Amino acid sequence: MPTRQNILITGASSGLGEGMARLFAAMGRNLALCARRMDRLEVLKAELEEKHPGIKVLIKPLDVNDYDQVFAVFDAFRTEMAGIDRIIVNAGMGKGQPLGTGYFYANRQTAETNFVAALAQAEAAMEIFRAQDSGHLVMISSISAMRGMKKNLTTYAATKAGVAMLAEGLQMELQDSPINVTTIFPGFIRTEINEKLKNTPFMVDTETGCKALVKAIEKEGKNASVPSWPWGPLGFAMRTLPLKMVGKIM
Repeated sequence: MPTRQNILITGASSGLGEGMARLFAAMGRNLALCARRMDRLEVLKAELEEKHPGIKVLIKPLDVNDYDQVFAVFDAFRTEMAGIDRIIVNAGMGKGQPLGTGYFYANRQTAETNFVAALAQAEAAMEIFRAQDSGHLVMISSISAMRGMKKNLTTYAATKAGVAMLAEGLQMELQDSPINVTTIFPGFIRTEINEKLKNTPFMVDTETGCKALVKAIEKEGKNASVPSWPWGPLGFAMRTLPLKMVGKIM
């Protein structure tokens, strides 16, 4: 399996994106990092270049809901790095509310950011990989994508299921090509997006979660629940148990 030397990560200014960037930098990989908060990217870039002087770290501001900007930023990174080996579609949000409670704006924003913007990122990534005839696309979904979820998770889970289906369609299309597509289903990993959640089962800290993410990504399998324990068995249970029982688990 080839070493993916040049790696682009969206949503890299915090949470899983920031954590993965640190781990890939420690592995000697070059990074193309983008997010809305450029100030945080600048701090991260300085940190990584000081700790790992042999790598290249490029940063650019990106709001993934600005679809034209997605294509422009990805293409600029491709030019500056003379090719991109892996693109991790990570940017997302978890702002959903129960349907019918007056928060359509929040659910729409979640749907647009988590699915339509992910589609734009996948489109931009695939343009690069088709031109290169090589690459590794990583789509960050969620363990909640295994089944429909209730209340605040209803829209979020639906968007992450959509992300997983986008990836699966590409896997079907590209199975005999030099382009690999991986879907990652993270379980509960503590980040800014969920720091207010209390009593969440099987929650792991950001560092533990990101190590499991990077390990799974490096294997380049089709699908991976992360961390594999307990989310591998729990993911299977979520797909097969009656909804009433799934509602008690999640």
